[in-house]
Amino acid sequence: MGAVRSKLRNIYDILHEYFGEQQWWPAEDRDEIVIGAVLTQNTAWINVESAIKNLKKYNICSFKGILNTKISVLKEQIKPAGFFNQKAQYLRNISKFFIENGEFEGLSKYGLYDLRDKLLHISGIGYETADSILLYAFDMPIFVVDAYTKRILNRHNITDSINYNILQRIFMDNCTNDAYLFAQYHALIVETAKKFCRVKPLCDDCPLKGV
Repeated sequence: MGAVRSKLRNIYDILHEYFGEQQWWPAEDRDEIVIGAVLTQNTAWINVESAIKNLKKYNICSFKGILNTKISVLKEQIKPAGFFNQKAQYLRNISKFFIENGEFEGLSKYGLYDLRDKLLHISGIGYETADSILLYAFDMPIFVVDAYTKRILNRHNITDSINYNILQRIFMDNCTNDAYLFAQYHALIVETAKKFCRVKPLCDDCPLKGV
């Protein structure tokens, strides 16, 4: 366990030194963070940006905006993010949940795992989406695992597991339980995977070469 803790700390320090401070989640308000977390399912962030731009153009990038918009219009605006039929309904589901529960103020009364359980009971919300909302919209200390996380942990011989909860526990058991740290670490992993640890990796130039 100590070796894993040391290696994770070393990776964080190297990436933070290389990339610097990260400003994630990129959004103007907390409604947009939640909406983006749903839209980013199974697609690249650049596609999400296009969809959010469309929603803002029609002034519907909010829970109330989504619920007050015809679903056919909503589907059309989020097309760039893919799977627009499903995602339009998922956005409706989570917007309804927030509105009915007093939005952020009302939901902030719940503890981390109680709120996580509530989010996971919404149709269309899985582990990664729920945890992204908890970390970035509620500033709660939980680590977000994505495909990039799995790739980097596997390639650096920390674990060969692809199980979401196991990978999450590796971080949460071996890093300081801090929302800021988890947000920075996740963002640094995303940057590393996009620039170096690709499907076809660029290992020679990667800051983690030799780790």
